Amino acid sequence: RQGLETASSPGWVPLPMEAPATPGAFPEESVLLSRSPPSVSPNYCLVFLLQYNRVWIPDNEEVWQSAEITKNYKAGDSFLHVQLEDGTELSYPVDPAALPPLRNPDILVGENDLTALSYLHEPAVLHNLKIRFVESKLIYTYSGIILVAINPYKQLPIYGDAIIHAYSGQNMGDMDPHIFAVAEEAYKQMARNNKNQSIIVSGESGAGKTVSARYTMRYFATVSKSSSNADVEDKVLASNPITEAVGNAKTTRNDNSSRFGKYTEISFDQSYQIIGANMRTYLLEKSRVVFQSENERNYHIFYQLCASAMQPEYEHLKLGSAEEFHYTRMGGSTVIEGVDDRANMVETQKTFALLGLKKDFQMDVFKMLAAILHLGNVEIAAVGDERSSINKHLSIFCELLDLNCDKMARWLCHRKIVTTSETVVKPMTRAQAVNARDALAKKIYSHLFDFIVERINQALQFPGKQHTFIGVLDIYGFETFDVNSFEQFCINYANEKLQQQFNLHVFKLEQEEYMKEDIPWTLIDFYDNQPVIDLIEAKMGILELLDEECLLPHGKDENWLQKLYNNFVNKNALFEKPRMSNTSFIIQHFADKVEYKCEGFLEKNRDTVHEVLIEILKESKFHLCADFFQDSPVSISPFGSAINIKSARPVLKSPNKHTTLMSGIFQFRNSLSLLMVTLNATTPHYVRCIKPNDEKLPFEFDSKRVAQQLRACGVLETIRISAQSYPSRWTYIEFFSRYSILMTQQELSINDKKQICKIVLQRLIQDPNQYQFGRTKIFFRAGQVAYLEKLRSDRLRQACTLLQRRVRGWLQRRRFLALRRAALTVQQYYRGQQAITARNLKETWAAIVIQKYCRGYLVRRLCQLIHVAAVTIQAYTRGFLARKKYRKVQPIKHLISVTGNNLCSVKKMNTIAIIPILYLFPVWFSYLLSFCICHVLSPFCFNRVLESHFQSQKEIYEKEIEGLNFKVEHLSQDINHLQKLFREENDINDGIRLEVSRLTSENLVRSRCRSTTQMCLWLSKYCEHVFETSRLKQIGPYLKPRGVVVNMIPGLPAHILFMCVRYADYLNDADMLKSFMNVTIDGIKQVVKEHSEDFEMLSFWLSNTYYFLNCLKQYSGEEEFMKHNTPRQNKNCLKHFDLSEYRQILSDLAIQIYHQFIIVMENNIQHMIVPGMLEYESLQGISGLKPTGFRKRSSSIDDTDTYTMTSILQQLSYFYSTMCQNGLDSELLKQAVKQLFFLIGAVTLNSLFLRKDMCSCRKGMQIRCNISYMEEWLKDKNLQSSNAKETLEPLSQAAWLLQVKKITDDDAKEICEHCTSLSTVQIVKILNSYTPIDDFEKRVTPSFVRKVQVRAAPAVSIFSSQGASHT
Repeated sequence: RQGLETASSPGWVPLPMEAPATPGAFPEESVLLSRSPPSVSPNYCLVFLLQYNRVWIPDNEEVWQSAEITKNYKAGDSFLHVQLEDGTELSYPVDPAALPPLRNPDILVGENDLTALSYLHEPAVLHNLKIRFVESKLIYTYSGIILVAINPYKQLPIYGDAIIHAYSGQNMGDMDPHIFAVAEEAYKQMARNNKNQSIIVSGESGAGKTVSARYTMRYFATVSKSSSNADVEDKVLASNPITEAVGNAKTTRNDNSSRFGKYTEISFDQSYQIIGANMRTYLLEKSRVVFQSENERNYHIFYQLCASAMQPEYEHLKLGSAEEFHYTRMGGSTVIEGVDDRANMVETQKTFALLGLKKDFQMDVFKMLAAILHLGNVEIAAVGDERSSINKHLSIFCELLDLNCDKMARWLCHRKIVTTSETVVKPMTRAQAVNARDALAKKIYSHLFDFIVERINQALQFPGKQHTFIGVLDIYGFETFDVNSFEQFCINYANEKLQQQFNLHVFKLEQEEYMKEDIPWTLIDFYDNQPVIDLIEAKMGILELLDEECLLPHGKDENWLQKLYNNFVNKNALFEKPRMSNTSFIIQHFADKVEYKCEGFLEKNRDTVHEVLIEILKESKFHLCADFFQDSPVSISPFGSAINIKSARPVLKSPNKHTTLMSGIFQFRNSLSLLMVTLNATTPHYVRCIKPNDEKLPFEFDSKRVAQQLRACGVLETIRISAQSYPSRWTYIEFFSRYSILMTQQELSINDKKQICKIVLQRLIQDPNQYQFGRTKIFFRAGQVAYLEKLRSDRLRQACTLLQRRVRGWLQRRRFLALRRAALTVQQYYRGQQAITARNLKETWAAIVIQKYCRGYLVRRLCQLIHVAAVTIQAYTRGFLARKKYRKVQPIKHLISVTGNNLCSVKKMNTIAIIPILYLFPVWFSYLLSFCICHVLSPFCFNRVLESHFQSQKEIYEKEIEGLNFKVEHLSQDINHLQKLFREENDINDGIRLEVSRLTSENLVRSRCRSTTQMCLWLSKYCEHVFETSRLKQIGPYLKPRGVVVNMIPGLPAHILFMCVRYADYLNDADMLKSFMNVTIDGIKQVVKEHSEDFEMLSFWLSNTYYFLNCLKQYSGEEEFMKHNTPRQNKNCLKHFDLSEYRQILSDLAIQIYHQFIIVMENNIQHMIVPGMLEYESLQGISGLKPTGFRKRSSSIDDTDTYTMTSILQQLSYFYSTMCQNGLDSELLKQAVKQLFFLIGAVTLNSLFLRKDMCSCRKGMQIRCNISYMEEWLKDKNLQSSNAKETLEPLSQAAWLLQVKKITDDDAKEICEHCTSLSTVQIVKILNSYTPIDDFEKRVTPSFVRKVQVRAAPAVSIFSSQGASHT
């Protein structure tokens, strides 16, 4: 390990490097978890080791186990009292110098990027991966610059073309982790920086390396497809099945394990389109050809060939089933479950043909493979102790390769020893002969493998010049088995070199990040595996001693091992001798200790075949076999001219140069050096594949196996390097959005958000060494984000408590008042009940009797008074009437005198009688009294008053009637005037309509319009002028859409073109019409081609082409188009020509313009959809930002110039207004709007599926709000009938699903009933991706997801029709 220098800057603190207390634990955790440097007081260090906080403690089964602290920990305590998740309480012994790692808050669990975790250590990494893999069914996770890919052992619907297009053009942090995101990042950096890229895919056997490398190549082939050379991408992809057939095999860990390393360079031209590829291979496992362990198979190609042996074209190979051959039945497993070897053979032949490798070549290859199988069946019998002989099975081998059978039989059992004086032929023992046979088989297969790779490279060669390339390295990861031999040694040596390159690259990126942010840089201690590399490859190292021993005539494995013991035991800490073995040695690699068996090292390193056998093969009449063993110069690598290989350590040069060059380790070392130089000259991207369990069970997580691989693949080393500095990094905008709740009103009043963040942090975190302010980001030490999240949760909890307190107080007061009213009512009735006694009853009854008699008396008295008054009134009334009658016959004077006296007496009597009545009956008797007064006291005066009143009312009514009559007369005059104006306007409009109709139709009918001869002559001259080809070709570019729309009526060019057609029909000139139609169609095509990205021009010509086509149909004379014509329109149909062929051409042209029209609209709006619909937050107080890791969302870097929902609506309004101005048919307009809404819904929904950070309740509220804006836009434009609203239904249901409660069985039932537009896979994807934003929200449990799956119907893909084409 490198020494660590003390930092002079307060921003960096040196961290001690001590031996870890537990396997995989980081020695600096005691400092990291305390959230403070060593200089801070211990009391502050123990701030989180309080009751109810959670920690991780080691566990034998699960590696780490979560526990909750039940008692506060004090400095100096020897035990930490904790409670496990199963309820078990224990006292865990702790060392104050290495306290247990703290667990992250639940809000941070399940993050896309491991570096987003506040506490960075092994248990946190392991737990985060487990949650994502097991519960959320997510196989990809970022760890800084690494993509961790866990093999699900199940086909997942996440690799279709829709997914590829969804990731194309996106920044790496904008979408969920995916292999396509890494491929897109490499492609984008290559195009942006013009620098070569490399994607390094590593992992142990069965982790999914081959599949990951295959998908990256498929991504490049899809996004960079060239229209001019479309078969190049197919050829690049076709190379994978061939190399897998000849280089992959079934092992105990993997059914399709790559037994070689492969570096594929995909070449691009200056347009960044694929033009070719080149492949390099490393360390083919040749020993597998002649030996397989139990439950393993040979290479796939052998079994594919045996499965097809019965077909006629393979009869000459004399093959049978795989059980009949020694080389294919050794492992006892000739069949892979679910794999059809015969079908795979057909696929292999197809890919051979796709690469241009014809049948003859294929048969030559198959003949070589069959010869190897027959060679394995050659039985060698012992003759005595020192001799051997061969049976008859050799003849088929020699027949296939056209060899001399006698010579081959002789030299398989004998060897030639050449000395300075003589040549001696010595017989071999049976074991030596078997080894010679197997060595020959391995040699032939090795040459055949190299030959196939060479022919693939030739097929992928390209004539042009390579501008840049992206290399995909599919190489074996660190391996350790029960028995490790030469192959594992070479693999682990290669991984040591790759790990060194990886460490340096990570260190370099960290340094660049800090320098870019103007943060002081201090050396970080990281694991440097250079001592292990020196042990292997330095002068007098393991490799040099191995080559040296191979040069000796009697070199043995035991002698070489003894040299290793003598040179390194007790002299190099990384080399050990096993206690119980004298045939092995142990090397401490960066990942783990590995014990190697020395048996076979020398033989495999020599990799030699007796020269006599080589000479026999050279003499073969089978050209392919002879060419394999001809002496030829070493092929020059295509990279040799650009890269100079220089070894990092001096290599011992052997006196026998030829032998050294041919040693296996020498060849591997040279190819590895070339690979490292190539990787160092490119920008690397890392994919680490993890095998979750050894049983190949889908979505089963074995913590022990995963932890072992995480330590071996460098993921934990990346985490450790990040944890030593400032692992948590937030932009100022992210910090402000997330923690604005912790800011005071005075702080929020400052306009500069960056300054606000600084002030708030200085107030919240007193120790300035726990964070650093960069130019665009804030850097936090480990644990600080968790501390801020705790403060934020406390503030939210206080707010919730306050709200709950007020609401509960209001509810309690309301309840209290209700109870008080009830109590009073009860008391009232109770007291009343208590008051009911015998005395009270008697008193009450007596009171009722008294009241009865009193009320009766009063009523009777009142009745008497009324009776007296009535009688009196009747008497005087009758007297009055009698006297009136009497006065008619008496003299007038006598009548007056008598009447005067009587009136006086009547007044007195009436007054005396009426007073008591008025006193007793003030209400109902008032009318009666007034009637008496009016008729008795003064009847004549009353009549006069009535007459005068009626007269005045009559005069008033007459005046009102007179005024109303005057108004009616005035209004009738106004109506007549308006009707006159309206008739004049109608006459003008009718004149305009007649004029337009005359210009468009009637002018061309000469027989009906003889009175307009002069106008027809002008029109004929105009049409002849238009018919000139040169003029018609120029008409398109000069028609400016805006000018035509504003200054003319819509569809005018279409009407002019149709007038020309009618003119040619009138002249009955077929040549003129044919020329005109051809020139018109060519002219429209030319204009559309030249303005293929101009939306207004496309809209203009789409409208006019559609109108022109409709005119040709309407006036074609065919009955199906004449149903809705008027008789006058039918008389104007074309007479002489049938234009059905041209109508079809125009229809196709209109469809072509419409497609381009839709594409232009989609291109103009597509980049706004995700920022406007998903990322922009218009609702106040529902920010969904969470802590992010190394991969930052691009949209969160700066909030200026971002697209909003308003931007989308403005763009839609522009499209709508342009289409309306151009007079586009209403049905076409509705269809275009529907497709735009479909695109918006599809892109938003697909992005939601691929962005776990967007699957939250608050984001669902924002999406539903945005959908309502779009529905209002449809209503405002009167486009409800376009059915565009229905295209947003899946997105609306997804937003509803994010907001609805997801706990009980009823919730699951409601989800299945409501989400009818979403498939089961889509619903499950959203539920698994649901991400709580705060601690108050709960994750969706796996049991609830299973309930939904059971209730809902099965589906096959995440992307339904929403991800399909928008045509």
